[in-house]
Amino acid sequence: MAKYKPELKAQIVHEYLSTAQSTYDLSEKYHIGRRQISGWVQRYRLNGPDTLKQRRHKRNFTTDFKLNVINYYQTHEDSTAEVAARFDILPSQVSTWRLRFEREGITALNPQPKGRPPKVNHPKKQRRQLAHQSEIDRLKEELAKKNQELYETKMERDILKKSLSLFGPLRPGRKRK
Repeated sequence: MAKYKPELKAQIVHEYLSTAQSTYDLSEKYHIGRRQISGWVQRYRLNGPDTLKQRRHKRNFTTDFKLNVINYYQTHEDSTAEVAARFDILPSQVSTWRLRFEREGITALNPQPKGRPPKVNHPKKQRRQLAHQSEIDRLKEELAKKNQELYETKMERDILKKSLSLFGPLRPGRKRK
Protein backbone atom coordinates (compact mmCIF):
# COMPACT_ATOMS: atom_id res chain seq x y z
CA MET A 1 0.00 0.00 0.00
CA ALA A 2 1.42 3.37 -1.01
CA LYS A 3 1.80 6.09 1.57
CA TYR A 4 0.49 9.49 0.62
CA LYS A 5 1.47 12.80 2.14
CA PRO A 6 -1.08 14.40 4.47
CA GLU A 7 -1.12 17.54 2.29
CA LEU A 8 -2.18 15.52 -0.75
CA LYS A 9 -4.87 13.73 1.25
CA ALA A 10 -6.19 17.06 2.57
CA GLN A 11 -6.18 18.54 -0.95
CA ILE A 12 -8.14 15.61 -2.38
CA VAL A 13 -10.67 15.66 0.48
CA HIS A 14 -11.07 19.41 0.11
CA GLU A 15 -11.67 19.04 -3.64
CA TYR A 16 -14.24 16.35 -3.01
CA LEU A 17 -16.12 18.38 -0.41
CA SER A 18 -15.93 21.78 -2.11
CA THR A 19 -16.52 20.83 -5.75
CA ALA A 20 -19.03 18.47 -7.26
CA GLN A 21 -16.36 16.01 -8.35
CA SER A 22 -16.96 12.35 -7.62
CA THR A 23 -14.48 9.89 -6.19
CA TYR A 24 -14.23 8.37 -9.66
CA ASP A 25 -13.11 11.70 -11.17
CA LEU A 26 -10.61 12.28 -8.38
CA SER A 27 -9.22 8.76 -8.67
CA GLU A 28 -8.69 9.29 -12.40
CA LYS A 29 -7.05 12.66 -11.79
CA TYR A 30 -4.65 11.57 -9.02
CA HIS A 31 -4.31 7.85 -9.92
CA ILE A 32 -5.48 6.76 -6.47
CA GLY A 33 -8.17 4.17 -5.76
CA ARG A 34 -11.75 5.34 -5.23
CA ARG A 35 -12.08 3.36 -2.01
CA GLN A 36 -8.97 5.03 -0.64
CA ILE A 37 -10.37 8.48 -1.36
CA SER A 38 -13.79 7.67 0.06
CA GLY A 39 -12.11 6.31 3.20
CA TRP A 40 -10.17 9.56 3.63
CA VAL A 41 -13.36 11.58 3.17
CA GLN A 42 -15.24 9.46 5.67
CA ARG A 43 -12.48 9.67 8.27
CA TYR A 44 -12.22 13.43 7.71
CA ARG A 45 -15.95 13.90 8.24
CA LEU A 46 -16.00 11.85 11.44
CA ASN A 47 -12.75 12.84 13.15
CA GLY A 48 -11.42 15.97 11.46
CA PRO A 49 -8.18 16.75 9.59
CA ASP A 50 -5.87 15.10 12.14
CA THR A 51 -6.85 11.65 10.91
CA LEU A 52 -5.19 12.31 7.57
CA LYS A 53 -1.74 12.67 9.15
CA GLN A 54 0.70 9.80 9.38
CA ARG A 55 1.29 8.33 12.79
CA ARG A 56 4.84 8.34 14.06
CA HIS A 57 4.41 5.76 16.83
CA LYS A 58 2.69 2.44 17.14
CA ARG A 59 -0.53 2.71 19.08
CA ASN A 60 -1.44 0.35 21.92
CA PHE A 61 -5.12 -0.05 22.68
CA THR A 62 -6.48 -0.81 26.12
CA THR A 63 -8.96 -3.56 26.82
CA ASP A 64 -11.64 -0.97 27.64
CA PHE A 65 -11.18 0.76 24.28
CA LYS A 66 -11.48 -2.57 22.45
CA LEU A 67 -14.65 -3.40 24.40
CA ASN A 68 -16.11 0.01 23.52
CA VAL A 69 -15.45 -0.59 19.82
CA ILE A 70 -17.02 -4.06 19.94
CA ASN A 71 -20.01 -2.77 21.88
CA TYR A 72 -20.54 0.07 19.41
CA TYR A 73 -20.30 -2.32 16.46
CA GLN A 74 -22.85 -4.72 17.95
CA THR A 75 -25.35 -2.09 19.08
CA HIS A 76 -25.35 0.05 15.92
CA GLU A 77 -26.13 -0.78 12.33
CA ASP A 78 -22.78 0.51 11.03
CA SER A 79 -20.36 -1.57 8.98
CA THR A 80 -16.87 -2.41 10.20
CA ALA A 81 -15.45 0.30 7.92
CA GLU A 82 -17.76 2.93 9.42
CA VAL A 83 -16.96 1.85 12.98
CA ALA A 84 -13.26 1.86 12.17
CA ALA A 85 -13.51 5.36 10.72
CA ARG A 86 -15.39 6.56 13.80
CA PHE A 87 -12.72 5.22 16.19
CA ASP A 88 -9.80 5.97 13.82
CA ILE A 89 -8.59 2.38 13.55
CA LEU A 90 -8.34 -0.17 10.75
CA PRO A 91 -11.47 -2.14 9.74
CA SER A 92 -9.61 -5.42 10.16
CA GLN A 93 -8.95 -4.56 13.81
CA VAL A 94 -12.68 -4.29 14.50
CA SER A 95 -13.43 -7.71 13.04
CA THR A 96 -10.36 -9.31 14.67
CA TRP A 97 -11.23 -7.97 18.11
CA ARG A 98 -14.86 -9.04 17.72
CA LEU A 99 -13.94 -12.59 16.68
CA ARG A 100 -11.42 -12.96 19.51
CA PHE A 101 -13.98 -11.67 21.99
CA GLU A 102 -16.61 -14.12 20.77
CA ARG A 103 -14.21 -17.09 20.87
CA GLU A 104 -12.17 -16.52 24.01
CA GLY A 105 -13.89 -13.78 25.97
CA ILE A 106 -12.46 -10.65 27.51
CA THR A 107 -9.05 -12.20 28.25
CA ALA A 108 -8.33 -12.33 24.51
CA LEU A 109 -8.52 -8.53 24.37
CA ASN A 110 -5.78 -8.02 26.97
CA PRO A 111 -2.50 -6.70 25.56
CA GLN A 112 -0.16 -9.50 24.51
CA PRO A 113 3.61 -9.44 25.03
CA LYS A 114 5.41 -8.81 21.76
CA GLY A 115 8.49 -10.50 20.38
CA ARG A 116 10.25 -13.76 21.01
CA PRO A 117 11.12 -14.69 24.61
CA PRO A 118 14.84 -14.48 25.37
CA LYS A 119 16.91 -17.67 25.23
CA VAL A 120 19.37 -16.70 27.94
CA ASN A 121 18.64 -14.89 31.17
CA HIS A 122 21.02 -11.99 31.42
CA PRO A 123 22.35 -10.97 34.86
CA LYS A 124 20.97 -7.45 34.48
CA LYS A 125 17.50 -8.78 33.77
CA GLN A 126 17.74 -11.16 36.70
CA ARG A 127 18.66 -8.27 38.98
CA ARG A 128 15.73 -6.27 37.68
CA GLN A 129 13.38 -9.19 38.24
CA LEU A 130 14.70 -9.66 41.76
CA ALA A 131 14.17 -5.99 42.51
CA HIS A 132 10.54 -6.31 41.46
CA GLN A 133 9.87 -9.37 43.59
CA SER A 134 8.70 -8.85 47.09
CA GLU A 135 11.17 -9.34 49.92
CA ILE A 136 9.40 -12.48 51.15
CA ASP A 137 9.57 -14.20 47.77
CA ARG A 138 13.25 -13.36 47.45
CA LEU A 139 13.99 -14.77 50.91
CA LYS A 140 12.04 -17.95 50.14
CA GLU A 141 14.07 -18.49 46.98
CA GLU A 142 17.31 -17.87 48.85
CA LEU A 143 16.31 -20.34 51.58
CA ALA A 144 15.46 -22.99 48.98
CA LYS A 145 18.88 -22.54 47.33
CA LYS A 146 20.68 -22.85 50.67
CA ASN A 147 18.70 -25.99 51.54
CA GLN A 148 19.66 -27.52 48.19
CA GLU A 149 23.35 -26.70 48.78
CA LEU A 150 23.17 -28.20 52.28
CA TYR A 151 21.59 -31.39 50.93
CA GLU A 152 24.30 -31.73 48.26
CA THR A 153 27.15 -31.25 50.77
CA LYS A 154 25.58 -33.83 53.13
CA MET A 155 25.39 -36.30 50.25
CA GLU A 156 29.06 -35.72 49.41
CA ARG A 157 30.02 -36.22 53.04
CA ASP A 158 28.04 -39.47 53.28
CA ILE A 159 29.67 -40.77 50.10
CA LEU A 160 33.13 -40.01 51.47
CA LYS A 161 32.32 -41.74 54.78
CA LYS A 162 31.05 -44.82 52.97
CA SER A 163 34.13 -45.00 50.75
CA LEU A 164 36.40 -44.71 53.81
CA SER A 165 34.57 -47.51 55.57
CA LEU A 166 34.77 -49.79 52.51
CA PHE A 167 38.31 -49.10 51.40
CA GLY A 168 39.90 -47.80 54.58
CA PRO A 169 42.25 -44.86 54.89
CA LEU A 170 45.26 -44.77 52.57
CA ARG A 171 48.62 -44.75 54.35
CA PRO A 172 51.44 -42.95 52.58
CA GLY A 173 54.05 -45.74 53.10
CA ARG A 174 52.11 -48.68 51.75
CA LYS A 175 51.09 -49.42 48.24
CA ARG A 176 48.08 -51.49 47.48
CA LYS A 177 48.40 -54.56 45.33
